Amino acid sequence: MSEGTAAADFAALLGELKERSGLSYGVLAKRLHMSTSTLHRYCNGDAVPADYAPVERLARLCKASPGELVELHRRWVLADAGRGRKGAVAAPAAEAVRPEAVTPEAVSAGEASSEAGLPEESGEDVREEAGEVVSGGPVDRRPRRPRPALLAAAALAAVLAGVGLAVAVPYGGADDDGNRGSAAVSGGHRQQPDGGSAASVSPSGSSSPGSGKKKGGGKDAASAAPSSSASATGSGTGTGTGSGTGAGADRPGRKTAVPAVPAPLTVDTDPHVWESPCSQRYLVNRPPGRVGPPPLEQDAPAWVGAMGAVPSGQQYLKITVQGTGKETVVVDGLTVRMAGKRAPLAWNDYAMGYPGVGCGGNVPTRSFTVALDAARPGVVPEAGHDDFPFSVSESDPEVYYIRADASAYDVSWYLELSWSSGGRSGTLTVDDRGRPFRTSGNNGRPAYEFPLGGDKWVEAGTTD
Repeated sequence: MSEGTAAADFAALLGELKERSGLSYGVLAKRLHMSTSTLHRYCNGDAVPADYAPVERLARLCKASPGELVELHRRWVLADAGRGRKGAVAAPAAEAVRPEAVTPEAVSAGEASSEAGLPEESGEDVREEAGEVVSGGPVDRRPRRPRPALLAAAALAAVLAGVGLAVAVPYGGADDDGNRGSAAVSGGHRQQPDGGSAASVSPSGSSSPGSGKKKGGGKDAASAAPSSSASATGSGTGTGTGSGTGAGADRPGRKTAVPAVPAPLTVDTDPHVWESPCSQRYLVNRPPGRVGPPPLEQDAPAWVGAMGAVPSGQQYLKITVQGTGKETVVVDGLTVRMAGKRAPLAWNDYAMGYPGVGCGGNVPTRSFTVALDAARPGVVPEAGHDDFPFSVSESDPEVYYIRADASAYDVSWYLELSWSSGGRSGTLTVDDRGRPFRTSGNNGRPAYEFPLGGDKWVEAGTTD
């Protein structure tokens, strides 16, 4: 095979992989740490890489199949060998070697022998190619061909290397930004031993700049920042610390540890705040005689735990978000995630307000609603209130109040809070101490109330 043909065949396959990837020369060159013009020359056949490492990285970025990886390596070896012969005085008989006699196994073995530094022949040039022995003429010193056993071993190593590359790059390996796979949400719920709200930073592999819109009052977010890879488990207050993996610059796929980095904000959740005692109700799977009197709002978590109660009709959350340093952290938004939806609980319904006692209060500044019965519930601002994004810092926290309504289902759900700061971004899971929030509809359930000054629960509407 002539030098020109070998280089052209190598460039043709390289160009085919590049075009199929849909990535530009500029994007590929940046990830390969080489100039765009150099990559362009490789794909056009104007130059052959002196090392196979950049070829391997390019093939992996272009999602080459195992067969294509082996074939690309074979063509590079031929093209590289042709470049090595450039300017040398070749024996006339060398042209007798048939191109079709060179197999992938022979090429891989030839490369292995060259790297092993086998001794050169002296005297006549004796070369074994496809069963032919060519001798005589000027001496062309070349590495000796390996014995059949070494040839078979080298061929097997080449095939295994190709399969290893295929395993390292699963189908759908890297997207246009080099991300591995899809960005999975870290929604696993964990029981927190300290009783705090769980928070976890989800993987965010790309470093793409985001943007945020500015709201009135100076409290809302400016532009969001590029994201960085991180995954973490939060503490009782929602603080996350991250650790992840990244590809080394010299060879993609070689993992290097990324130091753990704490999330720059904390999230504290109170799942049993009352919008007003008159509107707060709980479902309890007990008869009235076995249910304690209504608690004060601050004692509600203990009462709920003791009674095994579930918010009835609606649940009111208070979420406090605060930065951990002087830098500004952008709270980009809250997303509702469903963990389960079932028929409403067939339990008794107990009101927390005393009948005949007035209730009322102002709507907090940051108020949102969630319709849990909807197919895709979302966090919606109350009428006249601002929507996300907002900004927080250590000296400037934010408090969000969320009213989640349910009537037709018993719903398990949680929230994901997305944030960005400087060159980082992440997602914190907001739930009830490592468990999903739970809110159930109460349509048609027996309702009870506790008269002011009374000593037991009575049916709703029977108090004078």
